[in-house]
Amino acid sequence: MVSAVHGVFFPLERSIPPSHRVEVAALRARDRARHARMLRDVVGGVVDFTVEGTSDLSVGFGLYYTKVKMGTPPKEFNVQIDTGSDILWVNCNSCSNCPQSSQLGIELNFFDTLGSSTAALVPCSDPICTSGVQGAAAECSPQINQCSYTFRYGDESGTFGFYVSDAMYFDMIMGQPPNANSSATVVFGCSTYQSGDLTKTDKAVDGIFGFGPGALSVISQLSSRGISPKVFSHCLKGDKNGGGILVLGEILEPSIVYSPLVPSQPHYNLNLQTIAVNGQLLPINPAVFATSNNRGTIVDCGTTLAYLVQEAYDPLVTAINTVVSQFARQTISKGNQCYLISTSIDNIFPSVSFNFSGGASMVLKPEQYLIHSSDLDGVAMWCIGFQKVQEGVSILGDLVLKDKIVVYDLAHQRIGWANYDCKFTTETLNSCKEYM
Repeated sequence: MVSAVHGVFFPLERSIPPSHRVEVAALRARDRARHARMLRDVVGGVVDFTVEGTSDLSVGFGLYYTKVKMGTPPKEFNVQIDTGSDILWVNCNSCSNCPQSSQLGIELNFFDTLGSSTAALVPCSDPICTSGVQGAAAECSPQINQCSYTFRYGDESGTFGFYVSDAMYFDMIMGQPPNANSSATVVFGCSTYQSGDLTKTDKAVDGIFGFGPGALSVISQLSSRGISPKVFSHCLKGDKNGGGILVLGEILEPSIVYSPLVPSQPHYNLNLQTIAVNGQLLPINPAVFATSNNRGTIVDCGTTLAYLVQEAYDPLVTAINTVVSQFARQTISKGNQCYLISTSIDNIFPSVSFNFSGGASMVLKPEQYLIHSSDLDGVAMWCIGFQKVQEGVSILGDLVLKDKIVVYDLAHQRIGWANYDCKFTTETLNSCKEYM
């Protein structure tokens, strides 16, 4: 039984479910492209937040998207969930070079500012046009008094557009009748031009729903007006269908543990202190986890796999190999540490604990750090899902976040988590909710 405080629920879909076999090399390539966007400075933009990261539409595995309704009358848009960026933006009906179709089986929609009776352009005098950030320059069109943006990313993709304020509709809000609809006015981007991977149709969606900590994220806009608390939560399903749920609010569950966020960071950085295998601490110098420029540990639901700096990766794999040496045949497949086994991985592989500041541990079951690669004559090949990073940032992605309630509590500057079976539906969560 779980409950939520002042929650708005969004069911999540996954573009390619976990049951669809995708080469680890393809997943690494997808993540590398995304990280190029996340870890580089922005070269254009106009809002008072750091614009780093957006969707990667080239592979699609791990791409979670949901539906939002905006405008009057309401129009529905499929948008990717992204904790690595702040802004909500959708394709504009005047967009050139935007994808016109999607191979995800969804119909693409375009926002029409003239077709919504509640839409308003953001003028040049608005604070978002006068408040710059490092690496971002204000852009405005004085002739039409319209605030514009340009985002360019490390993988050479980009988007250009202008800011709009309009109604966003919420179908399910805690404390209201099940069929009640509510709305709030939010500022979002209307994309009029795209380039690079954003133009591809194979995994195209209508836009990006940024859940970063910046002032223009939807969660920050709503909380600043007392419409919702400054917290959001998600539960990503680990079963063959993928998907899950996202809540604008806090999911409550008794076993959730919290760790403080590293202050003054553009991403969701935590202080990882130690790693243990079956309760035994690994010989890792804690200094390798310290947050600095391009160092530290990030929680990111937009990353498919998980990444560890070499100083932590090597001891982890060595410890796992030692535990399973008598029960599984070890092999290297396409550069990955793999194991051939004919029984359940739960009977062989150890638990892995990531221990963070504040006494919070993230305990991983074997299916949260292994990937089922192939089967051969009744023997399964499982490979370590963690990828080695020679230097830089350790990233905890979908691989370790699945089947967990994860709470991003921006009000108290902390992230919490608890193991949970995320196969519950929106209706199930709504039926057991409590309004606090």
